[in-house]
Amino acid sequence: MFAGVKVVVRVKLVPEADQAAALRSTLRVVNEAACWVSVVAFERGVPREYELRRHTYAELKARGLGAQAAQHVIKKTRDAYTTLKANIRAGNLGRPGSKRRVKAESKPITFRAEAAQPYDDRCLSWQLDQRTVSIWTTAGRLKGVRFACSPDALTTLRAHRRGESDLIERDGAFYLFATCDVPEAPLNQNPTGFIGVDLGIANIATTSTGYRAAGRGLNRHRRRQLDLRRKLQAKGTKAAKRLLKKRARKEARHSANVNHIVSKTIVTAAWGHLPAEGWGSTGCGIVLEDLTGIRDRVRHRKDQRTTVHSWSFHQLGQYIAYKARRAGVPLVYVDPAYTSRQCSQCRHIDRKNRVDQARFACRACGTVLHADVNASHNIAHKGETVWTAGRESRVPAAP
Repeated sequence: MFAGVKVVVRVKLVPEADQAAALRSTLRVVNEAACWVSVVAFERGVPREYELRRHTYAELKARGLGAQAAQHVIKKTRDAYTTLKANIRAGNLGRPGSKRRVKAESKPITFRAEAAQPYDDRCLSWQLDQRTVSIWTTAGRLKGVRFACSPDALTTLRAHRRGESDLIERDGAFYLFATCDVPEAPLNQNPTGFIGVDLGIANIATTSTGYRAAGRGLNRHRRRQLDLRRKLQAKGTKAAKRLLKKRARKEARHSANVNHIVSKTIVTAAWGHLPAEGWGSTGCGIVLEDLTGIRDRVRHRKDQRTTVHSWSFHQLGQYIAYKARRAGVPLVYVDPAYTSRQCSQCRHIDRKNRVDQARFACRACGTVLHADVNASHNIAHKGETVWTAGRESRVPAAP
């Protein structure tokens, strides 16, 4: 079994006009077919993939889909229902009887005309030296379709590409999302210390080593997008709705880019630099707070809800986690209780220690620190305790 990190590499296709028309037509056909398969699955109570294939495969072939494309359409549809069931079970679509959940359960899943279509190595081959691909379409196999990507992405594709790739159309451009299995570095079992990371809104991340990623720019960007969304929603035209979708994707990309930069900085500080031959080594681990369910646990004023619900701490945590795995950096999660109220010097806990959002002043020993810096030191201390306890628990008892 592969022990590594799955990384998705995106490349942009640069097709000729006739190639673009064939790709666009293919996505329309396979997604129309997926909608039909979805109706069949819904009417039959969403059977298993093998049974669903018996009811739909012949018709898909009659519609002009190749054998592999037909199989992928069926699997894509069945996977969509599996995801829907998992979201319902996890409560992501609301409680039983809620409007959103009833809407999701009462009709078949539909697929957008430009939605992603999976391709395996039988339908898609890569010529990395020429930076071209050969890809199946309903108009026949297209050869020599050019693509563009960064040198790092090309290196990753060459060394680690495995499994399927997804073709998707976005704003008139075509992209391939390729899955790469990147091996993990050996985990450092004896870290020299731990870097505590306090995640927040005013400051995206503050570490116990002194690094602080200010959230001012990102929050200002989100406020601008929020104001624009309100104006476009009030307008309500088709053009306004198209622009809303485009702006939402732009905001998500901007936030993801910021989180990538912050997470790379934190992991690099913990484990060293990134030379050509591989990761360097400073021997530290990383400690994060387990913030699962924080939005449900904490009550907020109405004017704070938008800010809190747009806080992308989960995405940043995921980025730190997979980068740490690639580098072999130990990662520990700790209980966030009292990290903002406890003094990192004398361990005194008092609600009044937290003077305001930015200031911490201990009532017992008089220590004055930035509140996020103090919290990051507490998180680091907790992480070291958890790691030590875990290491000791794995030592066999003396005979």
